[in-house]
Amino acid sequence: MLPQELVKKIRQIQIYTSRAVDASFAGQYESVFKGRGMQFDEVREYTPGDDIRTIDWNVTARTGKPYIKRFVEEREMTVIFAVDLSASGAFGTVSKTKNELAAEFCAVLAFAAAKNNDKVGLLIFTDRIELYIPPKKGGTHVLRLIRELLYFQMPQRKTDIPQAVDYLARVTRKKATIFMVSDFIETGFKRSLSLLNKHHDVIAVSVRDPAEISMPGIGLVELVDAETGEIVLIDTSSTGFKNQYRQAGSERFNELKNMLKSIKIDCINITTDKPYINDLIQFFHMRHRRF
Repeated sequence: MLPQELVKKIRQIQIYTSRAVDASFAGQYESVFKGRGMQFDEVREYTPGDDIRTIDWNVTARTGKPYIKRFVEEREMTVIFAVDLSASGAFGTVSKTKNELAAEFCAVLAFAAAKNNDKVGLLIFTDRIELYIPPKKGGTHVLRLIRELLYFQMPQRKTDIPQAVDYLARVTRKKATIFMVSDFIETGFKRSLSLLNKHHDVIAVSVRDPAEISMPGIGLVELVDAETGEIVLIDTSSTGFKNQYRQAGSERFNELKNMLKSIKIDCINITTDKPYINDLIQFFHMRHRRF
């Protein structure tokens, strides 16, 4: 039996996403993610007007008559959400935490994928693999993924993106679109993410809170690192500290964007203080222009 609070939260997400994933949004999703190309259908005898580049020379030589390979567009797509739910995601200074934002963001795209008849899977990770649900179709399956994301009891753990990437590479044989959702505080995952992107379409989703971008001046504050437990006392009213903090946050995010760009991975930036639908639509438009 699910707690009443969780049932209410899932219902709220259902209502929100049903409004967000309207015909226009779903159409934009379909126009960007059209499936993974062409798949073999049959071999048939050549008829005048067929493209000679499709001739199957092995069958032609064996039968003495020209035959061609026929391909059809593969419409079905596999979408996997790899979601970092480590301790740093429990942070949030607005209406929700980063982990709650990540769950809602995945819900919107998962419902869009379901409308497009795509398979959807989920990987929840911290510094270990917490849960893996193989891709399947259907609204009931999507609701299960959302429930797992919201119901996940977050341990006090760090993040290990390379481990999650290696796991995905082992279990995902068919080419998939993989949304890597994290605050990307960790470093050292460039090589593993680059290798995964050679076989799949990897999209990074950077989840941040405004207090990680600019610290409000509220005097002396004791900060605790959620992943290491380290405690630091800082003076947030100090102009020098605020400037240094803002610059460090900006540099860290720019380094992430530049690194992802260097390995040809797109990045969607979402924050807990703004609606993310506009960011998604802008991403769709960018991809549509490119392809």
